[in-house]
Amino acid sequence: MKKTESHLIFGGCQQVWQHHSNTLDCLIAFSAFIPSKAETEPCPVLYFLSGLTCNEQNFTTKSGFQRYAEELGIIVIAPDTSPRGENIADDPNYDLGQGAGFYLNATEEPWMKNFKMYDYITNELRQIVKENFNTNGKQGIFGHSMGGLGALVLALRNPDIYQSVSAFSPILTPSIVTWGEKAFTAYLGNNKDDWKQYDPMQLILSGKVANEILIDQGLADPFYPAQLKPEMFADACKKMGINTTIRYQDNYDHSYYFIATFIEDHIKFHAKNLSK
Repeated sequence: MKKTESHLIFGGCQQVWQHHSNTLDCLIAFSAFIPSKAETEPCPVLYFLSGLTCNEQNFTTKSGFQRYAEELGIIVIAPDTSPRGENIADDPNYDLGQGAGFYLNATEEPWMKNFKMYDYITNELRQIVKENFNTNGKQGIFGHSMGGLGALVLALRNPDIYQSVSAFSPILTPSIVTWGEKAFTAYLGNNKDDWKQYDPMQLILSGKVANEILIDQGLADPFYPAQLKPEMFADACKKMGINTTIRYQDNYDHSYYFIATFIEDHIKFHAKNLSK
């Protein structure tokens, strides 16, 4: 690994690292906030997955999470959203290709060689974090939009790995909205049964569980309700007995101003669950 940035902030250290990923077959970057507490004792790890067009910098520089992660002693890891590079498949549209990995393992050409963000996050990145940072084995995950979708999918499919999950404005029913239909068709093919493993609502209805889910949704979000469908997800969680809190926030949109406003609540939510 190569450290490309290091900044003191609120007493902790905000870093950016770059490494060659064997899973993605390319160079990839992730940011790592290391609280001062990690200098003397192991800390829990919280992963943040960003949305379409983002990389490891958006959440790191815009959300203000470091103040609360330092106070609560949480290591926070924010990876890029997809493989990148001159030899990596791409698309001219913002919602497919580089910057739009959708946190799945692609099975269709030309994507299947590199677009394996599901395996990268759950296996390779997790091992890198374990080997290089002072962690205590407790792990949570959250994200925004496409990243909220990814966080819920990874948590629901891997409850032994992620003990806590939350999301901002997540894509909750990707199989029936245009963002998801486009990406899933390209990455996974036309068999919609193959899509269900990356669809939070379908995972809930199939019996996957989480101890507790927190979601914040802005009511001035231009992608709500056409792309995000929180009401449908809430109905599925109620039907299956999943403890889910969806907070609808008046006048808030889809931006990082929205995330920055409620990031303290989410960091505290994860700190509570990761301390159990």
